[in-house]
Amino acid sequence: MSATRPYPQINSFKSIEVFREHAAALGLDLPADDSILTETASPLAQPVANVLINGRRIGNRWATQPMEGWDGTPTGAPTDDTRRRWRRFGESGAKLIFGGEAMAVRMDARANPRQLVINDANKKSLAELVTIVRKAHRELHGTDEDLVVGFQLTHSGRFCRPNDNRRPEPQVAFRHPLLDHRTGVTDDSQILRDPDIQAIIEDFVRAARIASDVGADFVDLKHCHGYLLHEILAAHTRPGRYGGSFENRSRPLREIVAGIRAAGVRIDLAVRLSAFDTVPYHPDPPQDASGRPGPGVPDDFQSCLPYKYGFAINHANPVEPDLTESFAFLKLCGELGIKMLNVTGGSPYYNPHVQRPALFPPSDAYQPPEDPLVGVARHIHVTRQLKTQAPPGMVLIGSAYTYLQDYLPHVAQAVLRKGWTDIVGLGRAILAYPTMLSDALKKGSMNSKQICRTFSMCTTAPRKGEISGCYPLDPYYKSKRKR
Repeated sequence: MSATRPYPQINSFKSIEVFREHAAALGLDLPADDSILTETASPLAQPVANVLINGRRIGNRWATQPMEGWDGTPTGAPTDDTRRRWRRFGESGAKLIFGGEAMAVRMDARANPRQLVINDANKKSLAELVTIVRKAHRELHGTDEDLVVGFQLTHSGRFCRPNDNRRPEPQVAFRHPLLDHRTGVTDDSQILRDPDIQAIIEDFVRAARIASDVGADFVDLKHCHGYLLHEILAAHTRPGRYGGSFENRSRPLREIVAGIRAAGVRIDLAVRLSAFDTVPYHPDPPQDASGRPGPGVPDDFQSCLPYKYGFAINHANPVEPDLTESFAFLKLCGELGIKMLNVTGGSPYYNPHVQRPALFPPSDAYQPPEDPLVGVARHIHVTRQLKTQAPPGMVLIGSAYTYLQDYLPHVAQAVLRKGWTDIVGLGRAILAYPTMLSDALKKGSMNSKQICRTFSMCTTAPRKGEISGCYPLDPYYKSKRKR
């Protein structure tokens, strides 16, 4: 391994045996097949037989994950850059487009000024995205009858920056002793009142109707990564109908679902959930001798104990997860008729090594405090635990597979065969190499030069005001930087 990197890079493992040896040395239970299986021999190629989404059967076992775009118009409509990205989602071969894109349910709910907004003014252009993804899929993969397309609906809450990427305009569920200073929260006037949350619930209902009108098969009601609905799940200290008890903290989900059904909106429902979290991290030291940030360490939380500011966290030791309420939330989703749960964890804003394991951090983060394979295994095993308690007919989608790189198909096949998840979700990897798993199934191999190496430029570039995309590997974005 490099003297400047504490952990070996995945592409330094020249065989699956060496990869397995490294995982075992870390003490990880990370199953991996000997080789990439092709066509119908692969678990990745099998349809999802036990559930229909809008009457469609999901045709294989991998999905494109929802990502936050930074390339819309000032009014939240798609641009040519957005349309190209969705075309590549369709070309990927994934039979589940799980959101594809995080779409704000109102203008002031955006996490950046170029995020898509799902409203009446943008209906025509959002319908075009559905048409684009389906057409691209048919042209490359023959049929879209088994392709399921959804929109992720979001309110950015604490992380709202709707007008200027440099100016936070937070809307929070409660005061957070460790995050307030990071997110521009200075007084109680920034806490959403119960009527404010009720109005936002109505926005989610309206957005679901629009999604149905423009041809989406389902909507993902986003409860992850510290955004508003996820933060409300952590609102132990909040008074009123949306805080305190689990019943109150999960009330927004119940009211959104009830509102969608009462409005007669015929669309299926899904949730992306941060099923575990931890405290915020920071680099220590802020910079080392080479100018890089130091490794991540937890913020000092001793004065905050018992820690009542997170969801699925051990209140006595908040660097450890406690899945008790994640299991309760899973059960609630089943009772509400939610058909898919996309499992993720942590937040890209305050503990990115948990949310998206990577060797190379974005510009505003820290060096990984653990071998990123540890983070991958954490995700896989949390999804495994949830899968054991999933209601019949609910589909679980696992996350954090991108860091596996050359050995992603080997691990994905094994995890699917063991029944630890129903579908493998890919995010950043799709930006760099949309057809990686399609190529793996057809050829038994992938183009190693196209595989995402988790350089994190897809995050660093937007943080600096550039559009979203893979700058190291996609010539389209390389050319934009040269202009």
